[in-house]
Amino acid sequence: MYKLGVASVSFRALSAEQVIELAVEAELDVIEWGSDIHAPCKETERLEQIVRMQKEKNIRCSSYGTYFRLGVHPIEELEGYISAAKHLGTNVLRIWCGNKNYEEMSEAERSEIIEEGKKAAVIAEAAGVVLCMECHGSTYTNCVGGAVELMKRVDSPCFKMYWQPNPYGDIAYNSEYARQIAPYVVNLHVFHWIGEMPKQVPLEEGLENWRQYLTYFNPDVALLLEFMPDQCPDRLKTEAESLRKLVAEAAAYCSIDDFEERTHTLPNFK
Repeated sequence: MYKLGVASVSFRALSAEQVIELAVEAELDVIEWGSDIHAPCKETERLEQIVRMQKEKNIRCSSYGTYFRLGVHPIEELEGYISAAKHLGTNVLRIWCGNKNYEEMSEAERSEIIEEGKKAAVIAEAAGVVLCMECHGSTYTNCVGGAVELMKRVDSPCFKMYWQPNPYGDIAYNSEYARQIAPYVVNLHVFHWIGEMPKQVPLEEGLENWRQYLTYFNPDVALLLEFMPDQCPDRLKTEAESLRKLVAEAAAYCSIDDFEERTHTLPNFK
């Protein structure tokens, strides 16, 4: 079933050691290390320290959350991030795709992103890693049409997706995005936001939505808690309890066979 964890970017003010302690106390399995604060790709000594602490606390690295952007940063920079990911013990890297919404890009800009994606996929395949696009505003994947188009045109087993609900979208919008992108998704960022000016609230309040979302995803994906209500580190334990409750409920109706039946035929994206 699902791997349960947390993204270290949830606690940028804390040390890597403190993040590990919180994850262990919350009985989580994995951590996604961010390249911005906790695990910069060029700081080998810090990476080695994290690896030692992971072994001591029996926790693993699910993925490496980078801020590399296709079409913005030189493709050669990927090698450093890949090396750091392997050092941390993962073959999954989160990267970003462009710096504009899909609808705002010209055809030339979209074509450039696709070509960069294909180059990145070749590098990833040679290195034995998987590059996963962040599902986020101000990128190619801000909408389901852009994300599915990107996956189909790059068309590589080493070029995949993350998914997270859009705080500005309702459950119908997010469910449709989840349904169409599910075959390409490796990890999910889990949180719950509400309101016209979205504010993060406890995951417990969003379990009904997440029950729907999880029906579309392969139970092999990692569910990574991201950020905390009130930005409070102490919230991780209760958020993890809500995540386990969600997964226990999902186990009753979600299997790999069910997933394949639900998603093997996808409609044309819009």
